[in-house]
Amino acid sequence: MARASFGFATPLSSSVRHLNHLPFNLNSSKLSHFCTLRASAAMAVPESFSNGHPSPEVIGGAVDRFLPAFKTLHVPYVPYPFIASNRHVETIFAAFFRSLPEVRFRRECLRTRDDGAVALDWVCGDDHNLPSDSPILILLPGLTGGSEDTYVRHMLLRARSKGWRAVVFNSRGCGHSPVTTAQFYSASFLGDISEVVEHVGSRYPGANLYAVGWSLGANILVRYVGQESFSCPLAGAVSLCNPFNLIIADEDFRKGFNIVYDKALANALCKIFKRHALLFEDIGGEFNIPLAANAKSVREFDEGLTRVSFGFKSVDDYYSNSSSSDSIKNVSIPLLCIQAENDPIAPSRGIPLEDIQKNPNCMLIVTPKGGHLGWVAGSEAPLGAPWTDPVVMDFLEHLEHATCSTVVSSKSLEDVTNNGYVRSLHLKV
Repeated sequence: MARASFGFATPLSSSVRHLNHLPFNLNSSKLSHFCTLRASAAMAVPESFSNGHPSPEVIGGAVDRFLPAFKTLHVPYVPYPFIASNRHVETIFAAFFRSLPEVRFRRECLRTRDDGAVALDWVCGDDHNLPSDSPILILLPGLTGGSEDTYVRHMLLRARSKGWRAVVFNSRGCGHSPVTTAQFYSASFLGDISEVVEHVGSRYPGANLYAVGWSLGANILVRYVGQESFSCPLAGAVSLCNPFNLIIADEDFRKGFNIVYDKALANALCKIFKRHALLFEDIGGEFNIPLAANAKSVREFDEGLTRVSFGFKSVDDYYSNSSSSDSIKNVSIPLLCIQAENDPIAPSRGIPLEDIQKNPNCMLIVTPKGGHLGWVAGSEAPLGAPWTDPVVMDFLEHLEHATCSTVVSSKSLEDVTNNGYVRSLHLKV
């Protein structure tokens, strides 16, 4: 069974064994740090939410613009019994037991300008079945993740059911993507996503481009959107389970039960590295190849390899300069962020609340539960798609319809007649 992309490489039994030492009635901490912002937000969640289940927090400078788009937010967030009673149980359950939809992919390997390579997985048959101007959704999985992850496939199928073309962006070494140079991907490097967006856009010049990212993929996506700002070629983006502040995420990652996730992710990174170890023979410099090859934590892997590859003085320097929390203020396209208050890997205290509130293009939804990449709630729980999927599609469909309406309006031409009068021609498309 495919595993979620925070990289569970350890056996399920060894991960679950640690749960015996946890209290199963952990309560989500109160959202006290949202109170001030919530009071000043331009909306109020309908009172129908308060029927025994905590309601999501919804804030952001774009709430007035986007809230009407959501068909599903009037429904209370009802976590699945027992599974959602503990954030670690929900995280692990979703990683190991969420259903894996069957999808036939056609792989395209894209050579990057630095002679690296990434893999784009397109759905077989879409070129024949969809119009060339169908909206395109680029999917960015989490650390070590790819097109085999359950949450990626569920989102992909939901988008396709709405007539969207979807493509999974497998980063270097992930999803069995080839590694052709002595450089993997990182939270700091935006070259690959820039080239992927450019390539997809040139292949379908008549289509609007959108992107969804999870976890580290969300961090990369938000950084890219912020970097491009007003020049961003995407028509909209969605960030899910984003760690935002990597310094804070690293602090929490090395505490308590989170050490299980840390070791599992480090193990997954080491496996990818060892498949391509010959590329790093005699590389010299500050690289510590033995440390990276045998890393027991993500921080050790980043110390031995990642921070050196991308020119950072230390791991903390790398994390500080790779955090997407600093990018929100520069976002100039519609951006939806969805977080779980009890996410063990993407701590809620790292969310850049003030910048999201001030930015007229951003909206944030925080659910009281959900774990990391879990969200075992909604009509398809416990084995089907996460609660977030229909919410994401509501947002994207709203943007696409609005964009198409704008295009139609822009095709209203003025025809100057011979006698000097102006006639407005409205073209149907």
